[in-house]
Amino acid sequence: QVQLVESGGGSVQAGGSLRLSCVVSGHTVGTYCMGWFRESPGKEIERVATIDSDGTTAYADSVKGRFTISRDNAKKTLYLQMNSLKLEDTATYSCAADLLMRWCNPGRPMDHWGKGTLVTISS
Repeated sequence: QVQLVESGGGSVQAGGSLRLSCVVSGHTVGTYCMGWFRESPGKEIERVATIDSDGTTAYADSVKGRFTISRDNAKKTLYLQMNSLKLEDTATYSCAADLLMRWCNPGRPMDHWGKGTLVTISS
């Protein structure tokens, strides 16, 4: 089956940068919608960023201008470059994919998820 495995989480000071990666393994056909989500205690899950098969991106207002989502289809890897990190960015970040959609639909749940990687921002 398809698996998504995140890496790159860790601790970083506010104002710093971090890059998350998500490697997709298993059988997939072509490209599809992928995204990054984050969860933290007391907050609802947030759709951080998505990227369509053609590279079109969308970002949550909370990260726009600071985060960049990208993909390397040859490596079947999704990235999230996080710059100018803030304390409120502390969360568990998970990558996800909707294998049935070439273009992301905000109202449609992702059907494959990674286990997540913890990002902790300190002052």
